[in-house]
Amino acid sequence: MKRLFTDYQERWMTGLALLGLVALIGFIDNLFVMWLFLGIIYMFAFYEAMKLYKVEFPSAYFWALFLWIIAYFYPSPDDMFFLIAIIFGASLAYFHNFDKRLLLPFLYPTIGVMFFLTLYKDYGISHMFWLLVTVALTDVGAFFVGKTIGRTKFSSASPNKTLEGVIGGVLIATVVGTLIGLYTYSLSKSIMVSLAISIASVFGDLFESYLKREAGVKDSGNVLPGHGGVLDRIDGYLFGVVMMVIALRALPS
Repeated sequence: MKRLFTDYQERWMTGLALLGLVALIGFIDNLFVMWLFLGIIYMFAFYEAMKLYKVEFPSAYFWALFLWIIAYFYPSPDDMFFLIAIIFGASLAYFHNFDKRLLLPFLYPTIGVMFFLTLYKDYGISHMFWLLVTVALTDVGAFFVGKTIGRTKFSSASPNKTLEGVIGGVLIATVVGTLIGLYTYSLSKSIMVSLAISIASVFGDLFESYLKREAGVKDSGNVLPGHGGVLDRIDGYLFGVVMMVIALRALPS
């Protein structure tokens, strides 16, 4: 067990620093500060996604920033997906030879980050905490369980992830997430939301692993020592937050 800390010391140190930063943002609990923080994450993630998709179109960064500015003032940032679709469809119809791959970074990671802002605007910092803890425990739980008893490969897209680790991580995260959810919702809703977040985060991580394999790279970037790029750190959250908002809206309290 000691080797799990010593062999991944840089990863743990970076993780603790990120945890401290996130805790500070949560303590401030201000819309503009949260929007600015998520916006910085978004632009780094967008840049890394452009590289993974092998898309060269500098103007895309302007449009990504433009959408994010609109999202600050618009009450439901997740609606930006439809604006993206309309702009892309109109451009494709008008220019004909428009590179269809340009839509990809406006789907992933853009939609997930927009849902992050929606979660904060609609449900507040307590639900952001619920999301962060559930996804983090899914990842950490899968890591420890997988390293200790993992035997069965989960998916070829992520060779280091085991089925035993995934199941263990989901169970741990669902239990703890449910306890957090109980402060606001019924037991059944707390379980369902936590389970949805956890399972979605597993496939968010898997999807980003797939993109990296397709691009032939180990990490999406190198901005975070021990973790790689921003996408490497938030991949599970980008899927988890979408499922959380959908589950919160769909399930009765």
